[in-house]
Amino acid sequence: MKLATYTAEGRTRTGIVVGDRIIDTGIDGTMIDLIRDWDALKDGLAARAAAGDGVPLADVTLEAPVQRPGKIFAIGLNYADHIAESNMKTPERQVWFTKAQTSVNAPFAGIEIAKGQMTTDYEVELVAVIGKGGKHVSADDAAAAIFGYCIGNDVTERLWQHASPQWSLGKSFDTHAPMGPWIVTADEVGDPHELGLRCFVNGEKRQDSNTSHLVFNIWQQVEHLSVGMTLEPGDCLFTGTPGGVGAAMDPRQFLKAGDVVRCEIDKLGHIEATMIAEG
Repeated sequence: MKLATYTAEGRTRTGIVVGDRIIDTGIDGTMIDLIRDWDALKDGLAARAAAGDGVPLADVTLEAPVQRPGKIFAIGLNYADHIAESNMKTPERQVWFTKAQTSVNAPFAGIEIAKGQMTTDYEVELVAVIGKGGKHVSADDAAAAIFGYCIGNDVTERLWQHASPQWSLGKSFDTHAPMGPWIVTADEVGDPHELGLRCFVNGEKRQDSNTSHLVFNIWQQVEHLSVGMTLEPGDCLFTGTPGGVGAAMDPRQFLKAGDVVRCEIDKLGHIEATMIAEG
């Protein structure tokens, strides 16, 4: 099932995407509420989807599926080609940073380039959305902890990222975590470790890889994070980006106002944004 957060006629709701239409779930609450109560709701939502109706997707505005995740974590250096282009060694342990809630952005909304001399870059990533979650989740049990998947762009301000050993500030500028266009539930995705992912800038393919190349797979990621914290419904995990980022090109190619960035992942669709100057 494809589940989205959308705005129509001034109201923001959750909906089921079927083809080119969206059907209101009829549930009062956010996507986090829906995920938390999924076991009780899923049969009724499946019946709504089968019944059809709804409104055209073209008539609504899609928002980030989870607008205010409790936690947003992202793993760095998790594809061999990206590690090589970054002139880094393959990490022995997983390297994690956070992205602020305020960086969340809608899947087709403009992405801001902050004022000043900025070096803004793109990073297409598969995002795992936590469902049951938990603490001390083993890799063997991790699949059951995940609700579904969406596309993310881990937009990065490179100068700010590398000005400190901690990357979170350079990863957390406003609008720098677009996600969407919807969540595809885990049962519909199947194995998340065999999905092609691509990023285009102004129609030029910059990144093209497959999640089969993850250094630390998603189950290992869930196991690692849940050692120290309880993963909760709606938490979002950016699972890594492959090679091809602008900072590694020769000469380096950073984003500028007017550039169009499109991120695609098999089975999930695409997100796309025009870069805009802040203010």
